[in-house]
Amino acid sequence: MKNNSKLKGGYTTGASAAAGVKAALIYKFYNKVVDEVEITALDGTILKIPIANIKVDGDKICAEVIKNSGDDPDITNGVSIFTTIKKIVGNEIILRAGLGVGIVTKNGLQIPKGEPAINPGPRQLIKNILSEFNVDGVEIEISIPAGVELAKKTLNPILGIEGGISVIGTTGVLRPMSEDAFKNSLVPQIDVAIANGFKNLIFVPGKIGENVALKIGFNPQSIVQTSNFIGHMLDSAVERNVEQIIFCGHIGKIIKIAAGIFHTHNRVADGRLETLAAYSAAEGLSSTEVQKILDSATTEEATEIISLNNFEHVYKKIATRASLRAERYTFEKIHVGTIFTNYAGKILGIDDFAEKSLPLNFVDKNFKR
Repeated sequence: MKNNSKLKGGYTTGASAAAGVKAALIYKFYNKVVDEVEITALDGTILKIPIANIKVDGDKICAEVIKNSGDDPDITNGVSIFTTIKKIVGNEIILRAGLGVGIVTKNGLQIPKGEPAINPGPRQLIKNILSEFNVDGVEIEISIPAGVELAKKTLNPILGIEGGISVIGTTGVLRPMSEDAFKNSLVPQIDVAIANGFKNLIFVPGKIGENVALKIGFNPQSIVQTSNFIGHMLDSAVERNVEQIIFCGHIGKIIKIAAGIFHTHNRVADGRLETLAAYSAAEGLSSTEVQKILDSATTEEATEIISLNNFEHVYKKIATRASLRAERYTFEKIHVGTIFTNYAGKILGIDDFAEKSLPLNFVDKNFKR
């Protein structure tokens, strides 16, 4: 792994938009086309941001900035960000969402419903730029055409941001993404769910869990993606007084929780087969069959051994244990239930609490209440 201190930084979409505003204002007031502007990030860092192009259409001035993410694995790296000053009038700053910039459609985010998905940091950066030119009132449109497709690769559809990506950035400086940054990007899902009236949430580590949760009939607005960061998301739920969580996901992820693993990336901790083998042995599976589980390449393969031995009752033990370990992790501040499946989405394990929480209209020929 690279040393983060040696990785090259960049600038956020918000800083890119602010730089575009500055370049457009320089043209507006000084009739000068610049190929670079200098802006001060909100943490005091000086950023020198290249300007790719300036276009003038009547009283509209549009500046293009090519996003540079440095060594950060940001999906917006190399994307064009267009900032258009439409008019300077009055004393109100009006921000418009152009093509590829989303609109907030749900409560619970930093920006009110109905507003362009331009976060507080970028808004402040733009305000600071305007103050340099003594501009009090202006209408600005930010467009990121590639954002229409890029948004499909983000959490925006889940968060209720429609039509494109968000213009983001806490300070304007983009440093190579840390694990903490990624974890924190997941948390707003909880805020949105709570704002929409949900105190009982469905935690899914990935797409398999999400698809199963939807098939079961859980409300989509209660479903929260956790990725591998189970512990972090549990902590965040406790901070927000969430009352109940149902885990729903593939056995390969959920079984780790039963072993007390709350960061489920395989390079951090991986005891899937060992956990399944231990619970099976405790329930009386022969040592020969337990060894077959340990010799399996995947948990999916190991489930075939469970089936051949008609030993599916072990799954309920594992689901119950996963819930117990999660409740202990939260110091019993949240009631937890667990559902796990195979790749095909068939429910393998479910504990009593999760079973009682199933929607009344749930029907699955492979599952009996």
